[in-house]
Amino acid sequence: MLYRNVGKPVFFRIDPEKAHHLVIGGLHKTAKMPGGISLLNKIYGVQETPDLAVDLFGIHFPTPVGLAAGLDKNAEAVEGFSSIGFGFMEVGTVTPVGQPGNDQPRLFRLPPDEALVNRMGFNNKGAEAMASTLAALPARRVPIAVNIGKNKVTPNEEAHQDYEKCISALYPHADFFVVNISSPNTPDLRALQHGSELASLLSAVMQEMKVHNERSGKSKAVLVKIAPDVSDEELEYMVNTITASGVSGIIATNTTISREGLTHTNAKETGGLSGRPLKQRSTEIISRIYRQTEGRLPIIGSGGIFDSQDAYEKIRAGASLVEIYTALIYEGPEINRRIHRGLRELLARDGFTHISEAVGADHR
Repeated sequence: MLYRNVGKPVFFRIDPEKAHHLVIGGLHKTAKMPGGISLLNKIYGVQETPDLAVDLFGIHFPTPVGLAAGLDKNAEAVEGFSSIGFGFMEVGTVTPVGQPGNDQPRLFRLPPDEALVNRMGFNNKGAEAMASTLAALPARRVPIAVNIGKNKVTPNEEAHQDYEKCISALYPHADFFVVNISSPNTPDLRALQHGSELASLLSAVMQEMKVHNERSGKSKAVLVKIAPDVSDEELEYMVNTITASGVSGIIATNTTISREGLTHTNAKETGGLSGRPLKQRSTEIISRIYRQTEGRLPIIGSGGIFDSQDAYEKIRAGASLVEIYTALIYEGPEINRRIHRGLRELLARDGFTHISEAVGADHR
C-alpha cells in the first residue's frame, strides 16, 4: 500500500523517463547504504519456498517471477532489484557500443489501459561499461540474464557480429543470455526473426557461446525473445528454427505494435506496447510454443502479468518462469509478495505440490 498511496501519485506526476531514472538511482543508492539491502528485503523481499523454487538451465531460481529487460538497461540497480522479491532479472538490452537511443519523449503511460508505450531504441552505455558494472558487484542474490541486441547503425547482414561482441564482453558476468530480435524500436530488427536470417544469426550466436563454454568449462544458456506480432505460420517457423539451433529456450513475448482496445490518447504514439493489453496474446503464444515443442523447450512468459492469476495462466499454458515490468510501474514492489502468495494458493487449490507440476497443465 505504501507505493500505491505515496510513491505512485508522486511518480505519475513526473515525466515517465525521469521517474524511471529516479527509481534506478534510488535503488542503486539505497543498496549502497549501510543496511540498505536488508531494509529493502525486509519491506519487499520474498521468502524462498520449496514449492515455488525452480531449477532450470542449470540455474537455481529462488522464485519463478523475474524482472523483464528494459528497466535496468545498464545493470546499475541489480542489488536493489535483487532485494525486492524477484527470483531473477534481465539487464539490458545492451549493445556492443553505447548509443543514445531515440529522441525524447519516448516513454508514455496509458493509465486507464494499465499499459506503457516505449520507443527507447536500445539506449545504453555499451557492453564494456555493463561488464565493468557487473564485475564490481558483490555476491549475487539472484541469477542475472544479459539481454543483448545490435546497434542501430549495424546492418542486418552484420548483426551477428554485434551479438558475438556482446557475448564476448559479458560472458563472465551473465548467468544466461537473451538474444533480443523482437524490439519494434530498432529499424529492421524484427526481420531477424524470419527466413534464413534467423537460422544464420542463431548459428553464429551458438558458435560464439560454444567457444566461451569450452574455454570456461561451463555451459551457459541462451534464450531468444520473440515478438507477439506474428502469424501462426511465422511462429511455427520461428520455433522450428530456434529448436534446431540448440538454443535453450524462448521468452514470449516482447512488446506489441498492436493498439487494439486501447482508450488513452497515448495509444497514438509509436513504439512497443507493454502491460495488461498484452496479456492474452502473450499467453496464446506461450500455449502454441508449448504444444509445438511438446513441452521440451523451456519458456519464460512475459506480457501483461499483474497478479498471481495472470502468472498462473502463463504457467499452465507452458511457461516455467515468468517476468514482469509494466506491473511494477503500476503496482509497485509489493507485487512480488502478492504474486508469490497467490501462486502458492493456486497450486494448493489445484492439488500441485510444486510449480513444475503446473507447467503446461492446460494441455493435459
